Amino acid sequence: MAVNPADSPIFGTLYGAETMRAVFDEHALLQRMLDAEAALARVEARLGLIPEAAAAAITRVARVEALDLSGLPASTRNVGYPVVGLVAALSRAAGAEAGRWTHWGATTQDILDTAVALQVKAGLALLRSDLLHLIAALAEQAQAHRATVMAGRTHLQHALPITFGLKCAVWLAPLIAHVERLDQLRPRVELVELGGAAGTLASLGGEGLAVMAGLAEELALGVPPLPWHVRREGLAEAVSFLGLLCGSLGKFATDIILLAQTELAEVAEPHAPGRGSSSTMPQKRNPIAAEYVLAAMRAVQALVPLMQGAMAQDFERATGPWQAEPLALPQAFVLTHGAVRHALFIAEGMVVDPARMRQNLDATGGLIVAEAVMMGLAPLLGREAAHHAVQAACDRAREEKIPLAKALAAFPEIAARLDAAALEKLTDPANYLGSTADFIDRVLTAARALGASSTSPP
Repeated sequence: MAVNPADSPIFGTLYGAETMRAVFDEHALLQRMLDAEAALARVEARLGLIPEAAAAAITRVARVEALDLSGLPASTRNVGYPVVGLVAALSRAAGAEAGRWTHWGATTQDILDTAVALQVKAGLALLRSDLLHLIAALAEQAQAHRATVMAGRTHLQHALPITFGLKCAVWLAPLIAHVERLDQLRPRVELVELGGAAGTLASLGGEGLAVMAGLAEELALGVPPLPWHVRREGLAEAVSFLGLLCGSLGKFATDIILLAQTELAEVAEPHAPGRGSSSTMPQKRNPIAAEYVLAAMRAVQALVPLMQGAMAQDFERATGPWQAEPLALPQAFVLTHGAVRHALFIAEGMVVDPARMRQNLDATGGLIVAEAVMMGLAPLLGREAAHHAVQAACDRAREEKIPLAKALAAFPEIAARLDAAALEKLTDPANYLGSTADFIDRVLTAARALGASSTSPP
């Protein structure tokens, strides 16, 4: 029975996807450890350190399904790590002669760290793929709504006109940067681990560096400058990156929730019968996907300090900090991937209501373009005088509940300089979008450079 809801057969469907769980579950970790053991044996056989027949036998049985692991829970509880029991099972399955050569020159943490590096590599690749789908979906929305004018809001109040395409571009831009961050961090974390008992590989004599390089090649991992038993910044960086990615997804989800509230009703999540429903209120369509993006964000960002705290390792092998990492790293990947998938669901099928956007835009009778009028008057009256004149007109528009254009026309100093046609032009929100189109184009160009695909993952 799962204790963490993210791993539950029921609640887990809300927090993550089976594809990422398959990368980080216990079976996958054990298999990655066996992959490391088999690769180590093959490399050492090529270098003449162990018999080739032993390496072949070890490789042949290095599968979870081929081993008797019934004693592994008790061994792990007794030793503190699963590697000793796993190696014993592997040695038994390989046979008495070949079994003597398993785990040659390695230490427990070499195998565990290498297995985790393989998991992180697969997890980052999966995240990158789905992140590209999300980027493509938001790019399509930005293009489709590049001219859909809506109210821009600051401090939750109308500020200036923007377009929904620009809002989509704002959601999109950090995701493009996150792909760049992901690509940059991968060489720092996808590293083989092989150091032996204290990080010197003394047990391999003069062949230590050759075995390390060969093991890295076998497993398609990078070669570190030295063993990273007590250098945990790579794994900490990976989880810190996940926290940043979730933060950007959280911004997206927060905006969707606010835009979907009844009083705005400008954008909604995709709907299916019963989705986001209430047990008592038949009318409800709650923003479920966005809510779980925010839940994942808070959980992942809470795990970042745990990983960073585990960097304070004592001497050549730590007493505690390293053991805290498995509590954070798999969950951070599962939750982040779940957040990406929820965001993709929203981005691909969001329901946009341009008519409601226009209705909300016009709700203040043109006050949202007060700055445009001020800037139009500034060359004629001076900036400060123009500001005071327009502010007075805004006050009158509010008090008398009349459109801003009518209030402006009532001020002689304004009417003398701007006729009705000029006022109509200045108070049209579509005429005060500045560099909106250019900003959208910049972000879309960056998205296209990634080669993002709009085809959804399974």
